Amino acid sequence: MTITRRDLLAGATTAVVGAGLCAPARAATRLRLRLIETSDLHMFVLDWDYYHERPDPTVGLNRLATLIADARNEAPNALLFDNGDLIQGNPLGDYLAHAARGAQSDVSHPMIRAMNSLRYDAATLGNHEFNFGLDFLDRALTGAAFPFVNANVERADASSYLPPFCVLERQALDEDGVLHDLRIGVIGFAPPQIAMWDRSHLAGKIGCADILAAARRHVPILRGRCDVLVALSHSGINTNPADDREENASLQLAAVPGIDAILMGHAHRVFPGPDYAGRSGVDAARGTLNGVPAVMPGFWGSHLGVVDLTLARDGDAWKVDDFHVEARPIYRREAGRVVSLADADPRFAELIASEHAAAKAWVDEPIGTLPAPIHSFFVWAGYDPVGALVNAAQLDYARPLIAATSYAGLPLLSAAAPFRVGYTPDAFVDLAAGPIALRDIADIYPYPNTLVAVRVTGAGLREWLECAARVFNRIDPNDAAPQELLDRRAATYNFDAIAGLDYQIDLSQPARYDGSGKIANPNARRIVDLRFAGEAIDPAQEFIVVTNNYRADGGGKFPGLDGGATVLRAPDMNRDAIQRFVSMGRSFDPQNTPWRFAPVGGRVTVAFDSAVKAAARAGEEPDLRAIAGAAPGYARLAFDLK
Repeated sequence: MTITRRDLLAGATTAVVGAGLCAPARAATRLRLRLIETSDLHMFVLDWDYYHERPDPTVGLNRLATLIADARNEAPNALLFDNGDLIQGNPLGDYLAHAARGAQSDVSHPMIRAMNSLRYDAATLGNHEFNFGLDFLDRALTGAAFPFVNANVERADASSYLPPFCVLERQALDEDGVLHDLRIGVIGFAPPQIAMWDRSHLAGKIGCADILAAARRHVPILRGRCDVLVALSHSGINTNPADDREENASLQLAAVPGIDAILMGHAHRVFPGPDYAGRSGVDAARGTLNGVPAVMPGFWGSHLGVVDLTLARDGDAWKVDDFHVEARPIYRREAGRVVSLADADPRFAELIASEHAAAKAWVDEPIGTLPAPIHSFFVWAGYDPVGALVNAAQLDYARPLIAATSYAGLPLLSAAAPFRVGYTPDAFVDLAAGPIALRDIADIYPYPNTLVAVRVTGAGLREWLECAARVFNRIDPNDAAPQELLDRRAATYNFDAIAGLDYQIDLSQPARYDGSGKIANPNARRIVDLRFAGEAIDPAQEFIVVTNNYRADGGGKFPGLDGGATVLRAPDMNRDAIQRFVSMGRSFDPQNTPWRFAPVGGRVTVAFDSAVKAAARAGEEPDLRAIAGAAPGYARLAFDLK
């Protein structure tokens, strides 16, 4: 066991010896190599909230820069990597891609410019890199002063879109102060669903192979060319048996021989940490996947990933002897208050000043008037005016387009999921009636999805809704204590509500589908009293459902939605449809939520967390009330299932 100088300074008492790694070599030359990771920055170059026009100390590469400097100062041999989802995610990214169109090709992208200033060593791509199309991505990557690698994204002719890997040649100091030539191999992977999720941009141009197949192909080659092999895996952790083309394949990737460390992303989680505790093959305290050191640093710049490898000389080769893994936060919460742990580096505000100012002006441009206030505080109690607006706008946009097709005679429905419902304590929509700006539209619909319509049968609609209802926990009718309503492991952006239907959700039943879209409880049915136009739905009847490209092309792993049911791909984003709807003064019913909870027998209380300001407004909804027990930064709301 080795305790590094940095461990002692930080108060650490142990370093971790990874299972399956080489035993310490006797009297071997040893050196320490630090791997530093950022991931899922999503255009947060600055600690700025464009939606609410204020600083946000919980985000920002400019704050991570302070931690990066500290991490480098602590270790003589350090390399900095990024794991993808860089250029999309907030209004600054949207402004650059859609308003400015990337400007001239010789103008560098501000995120890449910021990364150049931090001297990144290498990076890979995330799935959101492709949201704005290949032309924009190509221009952005051109300005990078460091290599981008990816082993499983391919062009239509099966050639690599990027180099699958690279070898970084560095000189590293050992424990005795002697320099050694060290070859660090870096390979990258992205979710293979990219080709589905951005089909409108990538069809006929880009494909994406299975992560494990690509790893088995390229890792042995790279292993023969390097001393240390680092995998940049824009993929989370799935401990269930891996599917072909698994989205979250990092655990399975760790079993591929030859990989010394895995730097993860995509899932917006922190690892090591409690999110993955108790899962087979995962040591959530030490930070290993199948014995291989691994880290995942949250999202939007919330954490910095650090993996310290102790290398021992074994003949002509270097072997990993010890390691230490941690995710360092830029803030913590105390009694609902944010305590900053990293100052913002002022250089970054200067570095992207012109783009930042232009984006702020762009999102403040007025585009219309809201006829009624809308918020997302009470979505889980069955009141969702934001979803009502989105569905009304999608129907208004698609109705004339579908009318001009052979599907004009089919009933038209619309599906929308809640996006800003507490991902962080400030991630809620709260808009007053009156003038509305482009910034507010981006708040309502933060993703650059495009509008798509699919053909579905009545039976398919029922399965769609069953899959959506997996976000809820099963409720025990005999438990008198308040029960947690939401399954915290489920993504809330997969809870589609389909306007044009009426239905109830019976939480006394287990979820029919699991998180991977597979049937977990074949006999379970949460969706009850499903009706269209007041009548029980006919399983054979066909419908057209307006949704987005992410859902239509397989995002969320919903049954029957894999791109094959598509009947319309609109040229505009869902956000554009909302903007047009509001600017044209269209009206909608904020009470138009198509679902409600079914009685479960007796009086059962369920609870969920919402925004702090929601507590004072709980009385606006029947039976909704504030109770104690909220997570830091939130308010706890409860209501009865009668």
